[in-house]
Amino acid sequence: MMSQRKGVQQSMFTTSLEEVVPSGHFLRRLEAAVNFDFIYDELKPYYCADNGKYSTDPVMIVKSLLIGFLYGIPSERRLEEELKYNVAYRWFLGLGFDERVPDHSTISQLRRRKFNEADIFKKLFVHVVRLCAEAGLVSGKLLVTDSTHVKANATKLAKITVEIEREATEFFKKLDEYETAERKRLGMGEITRKPPKPKKTEQTKSITDAEAGWLKRPGKPEGFHYLTHQTLDTDNGIIIDVEVTAGNMPDSAPYLEQLERVEATLNELEIKVESVCADAAYDTAIIHKEMEEREITIYTPEKETSDNSKTEYKREDFAYNQEKDEFICPDGKSLTLRCLQRGESGITREYRADTKTCRYCPNREKCLAPSQKSRKIQVNIFQHIVDKHHESDGSAEYNDALRKRQIWCEGSFSSQKSQHNLKQLFRRGLRAAADHCFLSACALNLKRLIKCHAGG
Repeated sequence: MMSQRKGVQQSMFTTSLEEVVPSGHFLRRLEAAVNFDFIYDELKPYYCADNGKYSTDPVMIVKSLLIGFLYGIPSERRLEEELKYNVAYRWFLGLGFDERVPDHSTISQLRRRKFNEADIFKKLFVHVVRLCAEAGLVSGKLLVTDSTHVKANATKLAKITVEIEREATEFFKKLDEYETAERKRLGMGEITRKPPKPKKTEQTKSITDAEAGWLKRPGKPEGFHYLTHQTLDTDNGIIIDVEVTAGNMPDSAPYLEQLERVEATLNELEIKVESVCADAAYDTAIIHKEMEEREITIYTPEKETSDNSKTEYKREDFAYNQEKDEFICPDGKSLTLRCLQRGESGITREYRADTKTCRYCPNREKCLAPSQKSRKIQVNIFQHIVDKHHESDGSAEYNDALRKRQIWCEGSFSSQKSQHNLKQLFRRGLRAAADHCFLSACALNLKRLIKCHAGG
């Protein structure tokens, strides 16, 4: 017979969250693995000790936001609703059935004011990385790096073109040091040129989010984005560093600063970085030089270069004489070292042929454009290091490193975008974007930490 439940009244019953939440629930395992009390110490300077009313528990707010990133809840309004009805979330926050959950405005205001000053989400990320390392999930044997775009909360229609000055960075300071050392080695004397004037360049800026960058790359969506640059350890896919930049920043720009932070973090845990891997965007001479100095093996595909000259004789037609440090042209004449040239991407040695020799050369039309007086060749001062590192291209170690980079970097980005809110930002500004990316990376690390704790 068919039964129908109509007009059934809800009966009162007494139970506790401890009885309702399963013993093997992820949040139970997370609570057992991670002690969040350090947050109180980090935020203590931002609260008055003996005045004012009692505030919302800051650990509860951080845990609430973490729930949003662990379970892919994108907005704080929806997060408030989920916290009301999900008993596992209430248990994790330490709230009973009869207690109010933090409303979305409280979460938003604390996150933007007190938490923003304390940099708490970066500290939470570093805390989790240390826990992963202490659990044996990080070895430093092979670190892989890549970046992915995150859509900014900015329309493509509200944009302007502005002229900005390019600021000097640590990269340019390093170039100064290397140029000074190379001049000393070659006996050219110290740098005597005048300091270059700041270069101005035009950029597309958003009216709604001035710190977002206009992304325009093949195969990528065009518009205002941020880039999250992540470095992972390939033993278990733990993200050990996150850097966030505007969407128009080159991938390799923040890499050396990232590596310094990674080494500082791992050295405290007595872990040495042995090798690194990245895609061809990171195949720059200065990165190879830094890896050589740090005694770190680097695996990266060789960046494609093209000879755009319209002459018949190309760069590969000139043979290098290492003993005399000169190039020999197809006609047997020498191109000797004349000077150092400083560019935005590095320092090169310039080899030039004698003007008179080129003027009367029978193959002049094959070698020079009409406007050129003599043939010149520029070689990066660290090209020998780049060539040495690329000797391993195609080896078993090289192929394995590139395979792991693809698995862990692209796989992690895919997981974060589909499950941990990395697809799009709702807040604006570089600091807000960084907090968002730290929480997303932290959520993925915690899932991998708990999985390894449970033995898979």
